[in-house]
Amino acid sequence: QVQLVESGGGLVQAGGSLRLSCVASGIIPSMNVMGWYRQAPGKQRELVAAISSGGSTTYTDSVKGRFTISRDNAKNTVYLYMNSLKPEDTAVYYCKLARSSGVDYWGKGTLVTVSS
Repeated sequence: QVQLVESGGGLVQAGGSLRLSCVASGIIPSMNVMGWYRQAPGKQRELVAAISSGGSTTYTDSVKGRFTISRDNAKNTVYLYMNSLKPEDTAVYYCKLARSSGVDYWGKGTLVTVSS
């Protein structure tokens, strides 16, 4: 089993920055993909960014150039650096760890609110 705990959410003004962290614990497979998803009120959960254990990254178009995902494998931690935040970035941000077997683990989420 894998447990994921997110932190770093909060209230920020438009144009501001936040750093989200997600710490994984438990039996963590060496090969995995960790990602950040978000879900705004009334909308479906969507992928924001993901990073493989080898460091390959992917971003949704709306955050390219503003958000950066990184990971520290020694600390089992993934980060999401969010700059130039916009009100439309307001959402609950969830961390996910995907095993190569297809099993996914989710954190409980952290709320990011961007005021205009």
